[in-house]
Amino acid sequence: MEPHIDATPAPPLDAVPAPRPWSQPQPPTAHTTSTTDRGSFCLAVCSCGWKGPARRSRDVARKDATGHAATEAP
Repeated sequence: MEPHIDATPAPPLDAVPAPRPWSQPQPPTAHTTSTTDRGSFCLAVCSCGWKGPARRSRDVARKDATGHAATEAP
C-alpha cells in the first residue's frame, strides 16, 4: 500500500481554538403576557409557553393573563 503524498497536513491541535461551550437559552425572568385572536375567540398567551382558555371576551382573556403573571411571578 502506498502512502498518501497528496494529503495536506493538519495543523497541530494547539493551533486550533477550542470550541465554545453551548449556552442554554435562559428562560425569561418575568412573564410577558398578551392576547391573540383565533377566529371569534381570544386567548391569553405568555412568554413561558402558557396559554389560557379560549374566551369570547377579550377582557376576560386579559384577566386570565393578569392572573397568570401574578401567580407565576419569579
